[in-house]
Amino acid sequence: MTSSDPTASPGRWHALHTLLADIDSQIESLYTDRGIEGVRPRFAYPLIRLAHAGPLTIRELAESLERSHSAMSQTIAAMRREGLVASEPGADARTRRITLTDRGRALIPFLEAEWRATEAAIAELDDEAPHPLSAAVTELENALARRPMRERILLHLDGLLPAVGPEAPSTTTRP
Repeated sequence: MTSSDPTASPGRWHALHTLLADIDSQIESLYTDRGIEGVRPRFAYPLIRLAHAGPLTIRELAESLERSHSAMSQTIAAMRREGLVASEPGADARTRRITLTDRGRALIPFLEAEWRATEAAIAELDDEAPHPLSAAVTELENALARRPMRERILLHLDGLLPAVGPEAPSTTTRP
């Protein structure tokens, strides 16, 4: 390699990712303490939405939760493996509607209570911090509205990459 590994030292976002993973792990431990196996915190949002909105396609569910279709498809597959959701034929041959199974439906009261308790705990934590994360997120959203992340990355990317594509000079030699 001609450069040093940029992933060798944690970046500025590493601590936030680690914090969020730790919080998810602690929430998941609440599930297992209550005898709920195979349920991940990321399942709560779509399960609760399905309980309130009825059968939805993956696309409808993803849009309602502001998630990508791909991410929601992966989450649905994981929930299906755990027996939390099933699918039924949709309006046409290409669509399937996702429904809660009896097991998924039975978890909704706990998941809703856990959601509300987690929101209260996060509000308490946010209020306890000298620099609330919610305020920082709002400030970052405002900054990104002024200049999107893509534009910021491109500004720093110029000069860091060798030219690639059809106009790039050839790096191969021919005999």
